[in-house]
Amino acid sequence: MRLLGALYLTIAASIWGGMYVVSKYVLEYVPPLTLLVMRLAIAAVIFGGLALWRREWRVAARDRLLLASLGLIGFTLSLGLQFWGTKLSSAHNGGLITSASPAFIVLFAFWLLKERLSVWKLSSLGLATAGVLAVVGPESGGGGGGALGLGNLCLVGAAVTWALYTVLGKVATERYSSLTVSLYATLAGLLFTAPVAWVTEWAAGAPATLPSAPALVWWGVAYVGVISTAVAFYLWVRGFSMVDAGTGSLFFFAQPLVAAVLGAALLGETLHWYFFLGAGLIFAGVGLSALQRSGGHGTADHPASSRRA
Repeated sequence: MRLLGALYLTIAASIWGGMYVVSKYVLEYVPPLTLLVMRLAIAAVIFGGLALWRREWRVAARDRLLLASLGLIGFTLSLGLQFWGTKLSSAHNGGLITSASPAFIVLFAFWLLKERLSVWKLSSLGLATAGVLAVVGPESGGGGGGALGLGNLCLVGAAVTWALYTVLGKVATERYSSLTVSLYATLAGLLFTAPVAWVTEWAAGAPATLPSAPALVWWGVAYVGVISTAVAFYLWVRGFSMVDAGTGSLFFFAQPLVAAVLGAALLGETLHWYFFLGAGLIFAGVGLSALQRSGGHGTADHPASSRRA
């Protein structure tokens, strides 16, 4: 059972690593918010069908605001920043910087869940933050600012907002199944994102070139919507049910590794020395956080404690 769970988690994290490479290519033809609307629409259809089939679609009126906030924070803001950051930066930076989310969770768990800030948690946060700065700093200053620096800052924002989404999601999944929470968060995210995409992209005629986009772009959209959202999310939740949460979080390291390898191999991206320095610090921080939580503390019991659905 543990071996199968480990396989599920590795596949899910690897799919998310590949998503950064796929989305980097697709974003050359599809505007970021338009791609996000497509992703959420596809996921909403899949989650909706499963929720109806399993009869897991009912929620209490008092929880609608919580679920709506999950859609706004986790999907409209976090995934929107993720796509914008990947477009302006690189696939390997996208996979690495956003992988710091589990360490940032400790701040929101302290703030919202009143969990104790131990030395282990503060150390993991410090290491992950240093890793992010090691990657973002050299590219945001000196001749590497501009769009690249802005893209990296968007990716940092994506990591932080996903950490907030995870902690709020912990509250929601104590009341409803992961499928129910995912369905309503996706629908809320779609409702919040579509108007912004209309004003900023559609009204300006940005998607007008979509009909002439290469067929590979549409396969990329399908990958982002079906594989990296519906399939990977299911495998991640399923895998977490088979192993302890602390161990499960460690498999998330597959995401930045796959993103870096595929980004270099398929997109010709260059991996600088500070990328590897930042990777080492982030891996140490998230690993420290995961090992500490395996002792019975923290927020990792929520299946989405690590990025990315």
